[in-house]
Amino acid sequence: MKAAVYHEHNKDPRKVVKIEDIEIPKIKYNQVLIKVEAVSYNYNDLWGIWGEPIKIPLPHISGSDVSGTVIDIGENVLHVKKGERIVGHPNLTCRICNNCTSGKEYDCRQRQVWGFQTGPLWGGFAQYTYLPEVNVIKIPDNLSFQDAAAISMVGMTSWHMLVTRANIQPGQTVLIMGGGSGMGIAGIQIAKLFNCDVITTAGTQEKMDKCIKLGADHVVNHRESNWYKKVRSLTNNQGVDIIFEHIGKSVFAEEVSLLNTGGTLVSTGATTGYDSKLDLRYLFFRGLNLIGATQGTRAGLEEVIKWTSKGKIKAIIDTVYPFEDMVMGHIKMMESRLFGKLITTPQKL
Repeated sequence: MKAAVYHEHNKDPRKVVKIEDIEIPKIKYNQVLIKVEAVSYNYNDLWGIWGEPIKIPLPHISGSDVSGTVIDIGENVLHVKKGERIVGHPNLTCRICNNCTSGKEYDCRQRQVWGFQTGPLWGGFAQYTYLPEVNVIKIPDNLSFQDAAAISMVGMTSWHMLVTRANIQPGQTVLIMGGGSGMGIAGIQIAKLFNCDVITTAGTQEKMDKCIKLGADHVVNHRESNWYKKVRSLTNNQGVDIIFEHIGKSVFAEEVSLLNTGGTLVSTGATTGYDSKLDLRYLFFRGLNLIGATQGTRAGLEEVIKWTSKGKIKAIIDTVYPFEDMVMGHIKMMESRLFGKLITTPQKL
């Protein structure tokens, strides 16, 4: 089979990511073999290629968002059948610790992000891949493979951030940072599901216009130095109830200053850096909640797939790359020249 493989780390994906011929994987008793129809890109694909912030197994196949058809099952697989259309849940956990059995598998100490930390040669950017039975979710016939791959990681993580961690309530004012990103697009739509007043940010007028079309009530340009002042003015200087954060150092201090009394900032990333400063007076005088979130639950992903199949959440796809040119998706993501998700289709090679 064909797979996108790299054997070393490099800041330029074009120098290390190559389409290679490798063996079709052999599955274990509890796993399913998947014919991959669509894979979407995530920022952790770049982290893997760069070897930062953590080292990952080499040689490596990246890709955490996969959809496709089950073509073989292990002898102990009971609830998934050959021929079924599925999307992967990329949160690999032990399933038996206290966190897992109490519904908090995202806190499992053995948790790994499939397609990022796994390997060697175990991820979605390939014509065939495999997952444990518990990590595949059936998708409705009216949901395309590309839409399922595009919404799975960002949708699941955004649901976890807003619903599970931030306990979003109808009517709240929610600030979605980076509304033009895959995460931001999912965040806007989930917040609107809860009838919230949504303020979002974007870096270009084109992206700002698209955020409004997507459902955001207000949008500001986060590349302007006074962006946070504009956000505050939109709230009549009251501040926001929830901040959906994944940008990090360049905006974090200003974000915290925007929270209303008792407000919550939920963070799942730091693409501009990790070492942020914070005025602690905001934290204790306003009784703020600063919480983190990574990935999400299988149940959360099932909710996102349900709402996407009903048309209440839309998977926004920027570009679909032929597999032989898939590395150009990494480049486009590095340059932030996109609105929505990037997809590649290995079977069409």
